[in-house]
Amino acid sequence: MDQRLPELIAQYEVPGATLAYLHQGELHEYAAGTLNLDTGVEATPDSLFQIGSVTKVWTATLVMRQIEQGRLTLDTPVSEVLPEFRVADAEVTKSVTIRHLLSHTSGIDGDLFIDTGRGDDCVAKYVEACADLIQNHPLGATQSYCNSGFVIAGRVLERLTGKRWDDVLREQISEPLGLTHTWTLPEDVLRFRAAMGHADGKTAPVWQLMRSMGPAGLVCARAADVVAFGRAHLEGGLLDDPAAMWEPQVDIPNPYTLGRQWGIGWILDEWSGRRVISHGGNTIGQHAMLWAVPDTGTVVCATANGGHANSFTRALATELFAELDGLTVPVSPEPPGTPADVDAGRFTGVYERAGARLTVSMRDGEPWLRYEPTGALAALQPPEECSLVAVDDVTFVCKLGGAPDWTSAVFYELPDGSPYVHLGARATPKIG
Repeated sequence: MDQRLPELIAQYEVPGATLAYLHQGELHEYAAGTLNLDTGVEATPDSLFQIGSVTKVWTATLVMRQIEQGRLTLDTPVSEVLPEFRVADAEVTKSVTIRHLLSHTSGIDGDLFIDTGRGDDCVAKYVEACADLIQNHPLGATQSYCNSGFVIAGRVLERLTGKRWDDVLREQISEPLGLTHTWTLPEDVLRFRAAMGHADGKTAPVWQLMRSMGPAGLVCARAADVVAFGRAHLEGGLLDDPAAMWEPQVDIPNPYTLGRQWGIGWILDEWSGRRVISHGGNTIGQHAMLWAVPDTGTVVCATANGGHANSFTRALATELFAELDGLTVPVSPEPPGTPADVDAGRFTGVYERAGARLTVSMRDGEPWLRYEPTGALAALQPPEECSLVAVDDVTFVCKLGGAPDWTSAVFYELPDGSPYVHLGARATPKIG
């Protein structure tokens, strides 16, 4: 990896990256490239990168600790812990449970990115702002990635412990595991070497997401600390029964992007007949992946700060797991050699959820996708357009943002017949 990591970041135009992995009880650490193209500071194994939504597994772990202590259950309604909690649907307000939040099945339209200030009440204020959130899908009807649900779960932790989410994470995970390079607030991260995100070969205009998104994605850590967290889920140290978080909760309608199922916090998949638990994260020009193989004890964390980061970590995992454990990473769908004969016209229309509008149209007989970010993050990502290539009757692939790898989109219907498209781990309903 001393040679291969620099080669891979060059191939995928990644400014800098770190890698740590645990194999047969031994920790290995590597780094390559630069943390910041403007300053030229080199990446080192102890550099802190934003791990983004990998944070969700940390928040889920903290909630499971409360469950093991008997303070609530997975099926406890959120409103029992947070009587002030509201969303637009009164029945969902009353019925949504902790399990729904941690398995992305609440249907709450979850890409609400708002800045509620830097104060210690920012998570509480975020939950107040959820009162206007509509349903992306009926409660429990399917899986759709929900950042808001994990911020709400973070507020549940604050209510149960009487402490800030940041402090609960530090006291119940970082300190027990001896994680000296894991922090959530920028004033703490600044004490270490920290990566800057990049987009289009330039430093990102903003370093971090707003503090209110903490429980959904604000952990910054060195790769070795993330590996230690993953190891605790295999060997113990945080939960009496960590495997309870690996129990499948819902099938993912588009199984080609992340995995086949969602557990409690973890994404679940199977490679070469072995269970793999994982989670990824993307913030503003930064990316991270955490994988763990319970049968072999191998844990891997890779981080990157720009370029084609998702393609980079997939290529890295493909090589590394083949060498370490003899596992084959499932290949993403690609255009078939013989074009699939599909009536794509039946999928045309506008699909919309909080944070994104997707328009499927026909051009010269071929389907096209326009992906338009909306809301607070729209200024950071321009609209994109690309052709959709049919793989089978409901599965299409496309290349968004000039990525070298194909991205899959699956069109499907809920049991009530409502049409949806599943792209980027999110279910988006057709509105017109």
